[in-house]
Amino acid sequence: MSITVKALQKTGPDQPFRVAEIDRRDPRPDDVVIDIKAAGICHSDIHTIRNEWGEASFPLTVGHEIAGVVSAVGSEVTEWKVGDRVGVGCLVNSCGECAECLADQEQNCLRGNVGTYNSTDVDGTITQGGYAEKVVVNERFVLRIPESLDFDVAAPLLCAGITTYSPLHRWGAGELKDGAPKKVAVLGLGGLGHMGVQIAAAMGAEVTVLSRSLKKEQLAIDLGATRMLSTAEEDFFSDHRGEFDLILNTISADIPVDKYLRLLAPRGVMAVVGLPPEKQELSFGSLIGGGKVLAGSNIGGIAETQEMLDFCAEHGIAAQIETIGITEADSTYDRVVAGEVYFRAVIDIATLNDAEVEPAL
Repeated sequence: MSITVKALQKTGPDQPFRVAEIDRRDPRPDDVVIDIKAAGICHSDIHTIRNEWGEASFPLTVGHEIAGVVSAVGSEVTEWKVGDRVGVGCLVNSCGECAECLADQEQNCLRGNVGTYNSTDVDGTITQGGYAEKVVVNERFVLRIPESLDFDVAAPLLCAGITTYSPLHRWGAGELKDGAPKKVAVLGLGGLGHMGVQIAAAMGAEVTVLSRSLKKEQLAIDLGATRMLSTAEEDFFSDHRGEFDLILNTISADIPVDKYLRLLAPRGVMAVVGLPPEKQELSFGSLIGGGKVLAGSNIGGIAETQEMLDFCAEHGIAAQIETIGITEADSTYDRVVAGEVYFRAVIDIATLNDAEVEPAL
């Protein structure tokens, strides 16, 4: 039999959140059942449920930054036990057999991975996310949350953490260049950017935050940046030409890509993790001159995500959050879009446990 749980749901892109009941599948032998304690709000949740990335499957529960406790395991599960502190990120399944899956790159599954929400599961149903009391997940996609990380600050790491850790790790942010730390610029200081600053600094890079204004300058320094620069300053792009070895672009808005590529040193890399809805203009000359690299990055595999969690625990890195109740979800979405949340909002699922289910419309 399926498991019925309360969840925060929308019935359409312009509808408010409501408390509803959804069904989780009857646990299979290789499944883990998790009692959710905290669920982070990611901008991807907002884009998806507002149909900004295409038409979503409604009614829908989003959320792919999930932290909680194992409450049951299937008969074939050996890695997990009841009481374990665990998390679930953006993926809940993949084929497990293709070259990418075998290389621990499940996010690039050649047969198509299964996202935590708004994705077609192996049984043909649409996956429902973590704004809920419980989730049932294949054991391969469960992650261990170190004891030193509280559930609320750990939850955003399952997306924001791995989204920034993976390209910083891949492009060697912690490596030396000519005997000195690499110069890493983090473009934008929001939910992704504030994690990128902490992780790059912990890796040993010299970190600069780039933003239109300096209103978050002290926050940037507190997070580990050496300085913050305003891109609105006159002659900014000429004054800082060729200065950085790596730019982590977390901006989900239209930017002059060519100008930012000029800030890279020869053979420098701009790693893009922000996904603006508009198409971006690019001149190939900006890449050819200096042999620069423009790279995209999309989360990471399960092994790398666990590596990230352990790295954050070792270095005392956590998401900077504000905790909200379910009644604040709609207004918090608006505040996230307006850039008023410093830096991630996390839903306390206890506020859902105590809520009354609303009648079906």
